[in-house]
Amino acid sequence: MEAISKNFFLFLSNNKFLDKFAKRFGARFGADKIVGGETFSHAIPVIQQLNRDGLHVTVDHLGEFVTSEVEARERTHGCIESIHSIAHHELNSEVSLKLTSLGLDINRALVMENMKLILDEAKKYNITVTIDMEDSSRCGDTIEIYKELKQDYENLGTVIQSYLYRSEEDLEALNSCQPYLRLVKGAYKETGKVAFLEKDHVDKNLRKLIKANLLGGHYTAIGSHDDAIIAYTKEFAEKNDISKEQFEFQMLYGMRNETQKQLVKEGYKVRVYLPYGEDWYGYFMRRLAERPANVAFAIKGIFSK
Repeated sequence: MEAISKNFFLFLSNNKFLDKFAKRFGARFGADKIVGGETFSHAIPVIQQLNRDGLHVTVDHLGEFVTSEVEARERTHGCIESIHSIAHHELNSEVSLKLTSLGLDINRALVMENMKLILDEAKKYNITVTIDMEDSSRCGDTIEIYKELKQDYENLGTVIQSYLYRSEEDLEALNSCQPYLRLVKGAYKETGKVAFLEKDHVDKNLRKLIKANLLGGHYTAIGSHDDAIIAYTKEFAEKNDISKEQFEFQMLYGMRNETQKQLVKEGYKVRVYLPYGEDWYGYFMRRLAERPANVAFAIKGIFSK
C-alpha cells in the first residue's frame, strides 16, 4: 500500500491541470503546514521565528513547469530579491533553487546567465546558494553546471540523491571541487533502470555517501527525517573525530519539529528547508509521496476552517 500511495502522489505531482487547480485553493489542502507563504515577505516572520529557535534556514522559491524565457527571468529576479531581503533583514538563511525554474529546459546559455546573476548577488552578501537536484533526466546537466560554476563561486552547493545508481560516481567526480553537498534519498519517481527501488538499498547507499563525503573532509548536509540515518551520522562522526562544524542536518519545514529542536539542544547544526511561492503543488505532492503520514496535513486542511 505504501508503494501504491507513493506512486499515486508522484503521478499527481506531474499533473499540470491539477497544478493550476490547486493554486486556487492553496491552504485548504494543507499546504500552509509545510510552505512558508506565497511570497518571500510572507516567509520572513517564519524565518525569524526559526532563527530564534536556533535553527538555520534555506529558502526555496517554488516553481515547476517553467517553459518560457520570460518566466525564467522573472524567477531569477525573484531569487535576487530574496537574497536582498535576507541581507536587509539579517536573516540566517541560505537559498535553494531548481535549474528548471531558471531555464534549464529551454537552453543551457539561459540557465547559466541566470545562475551567474544570482550568484553574483549572493556573493556580495556571503549567502550560500544550493542547486537542488531534480529527476534523473536532469542529473547530468545539473552536475556539470555545478562543476563549472564552482570554479568561480565558492558559496555554492548541490544535492546528491542516494536512490540513483550514479550517485557514488557523481560524488567522487565532485571531490576536486571541495563541494558543499546535501545528501538525500530522493523524491522523484524513477525506474529500476536508473534507481534503487528498495528502501534498504537506498538507505545503504545514503550511509555510504555520508561516510565518503565526511571522510573526504567536505562540508555535508544530511537531508533526512529518518532516525536511523540521523543516528548513523552522529555515531560515525563521533567514532571518526569529525567535528560538528563539518556537517549539519537538514529537514523540511513543518516536519519533525521536536527532532529539530532536540538536535539543536545536543549541539548539532540544523537547517530547515523552507519553500515559499504560489507554485507549491508539485512540491507538496512529492512530500505526500515520501511519507504517507503527511496525507493527514491535507485532510486536516480540507476540513478545517
